[in-house]
Amino acid sequence: MAETAVTTRLKKLINTPETEVKDALAGMAAAHGDLIRVEYDPNVIIRKDAPKKGKVGLVSGGGSGHEPMHGGYVGLGMLDAACPGAVFTSPTPDQMARATAAVDGGAGVLHIVKNYTGDIMNFEMAAELARGEGAKVNAVITNDDVAVQDSLYTAGRRGVGVTVLLEKIVGGCAEAGADLETVTTLAKKVNANGRSMGMALTSCIVPAAGKVTFEIADDEMELGIGIHGEPGRERTKLKSADEIAEILTSTVVKDLPYKRGDEVLAFVNGMGGTPLIELYVVANAVNRYLQKEGIKPTRWLVGSYITSLEMAGCSVTLLKLDAETTKFWDAPVHTPALRWKV
Repeated sequence: MAETAVTTRLKKLINTPETEVKDALAGMAAAHGDLIRVEYDPNVIIRKDAPKKGKVGLVSGGGSGHEPMHGGYVGLGMLDAACPGAVFTSPTPDQMARATAAVDGGAGVLHIVKNYTGDIMNFEMAAELARGEGAKVNAVITNDDVAVQDSLYTAGRRGVGVTVLLEKIVGGCAEAGADLETVTTLAKKVNANGRSMGMALTSCIVPAAGKVTFEIADDEMELGIGIHGEPGRERTKLKSADEIAEILTSTVVKDLPYKRGDEVLAFVNGMGGTPLIELYVVANAVNRYLQKEGIKPTRWLVGSYITSLEMAGCSVTLLKLDAETTKFWDAPVHTPALRWKV
């Protein structure tokens, strides 16, 4: 009797891998039309009231699949535009050039770029195009990941959790009317004072690939992963949340290094497949470790803000705060994914 072949359908809430990004952008436009407008061909998410005359424009972007980063951070007090590439694929220079032109209110534009080779190359090309049209464009590269020096996608450290914190703090500064050089200097300070490290319990599945990015046993975890599922520094047997939190936090603390008396923003981020209750368990352990070290977490962010599709896992980011960075973190923000008033 002949065997019957069994085909397993990829279980994702999509129509086709080819239309996933545009379908999601259309959904964002429908849900958040009071905050953003979406353009297609090339795909760009733009703050609804951009360009704002006299305000420095902030543009970021990267591969899709990390939502809400970056399109979820377009709006008052954060980004003026975001460029969504295909899943885990850098946006193209024409997307970045269009975003730059759309938000240039005459005070210049800052590109916020994660340290991935494709992102850097394409943003550099877009900046040259914009400068050729007479625009003032600066760029700041985030490279806060302490896990590995080089990876499949980078030369040097990867840009991860600090990117979200930087977009918020620099967004507050730009909203207050600071000039391009002041905004750029602040962005560099934030990047220099932040460090991150992540871990994964499972892989994610890129829709176009239809299979897990890496295989990992049920009793294993990967320390130091990147947001595209890049391998980390070590694969170990699964540990408790307290043990995982201490590994991540201690590695971050020792890298800058942070010292007794420092005030920090502690960011516990979910990778997409980890529920909030588990992130708060990690946050509790992070807090205990910091208190033991005499480091003061005076601001917190806990939730899934920079993800890797449905990967289960988390990352810990610490940002050393001062009066300036605290002020602009606390400043009002109103975006699809992050919003508060003072």
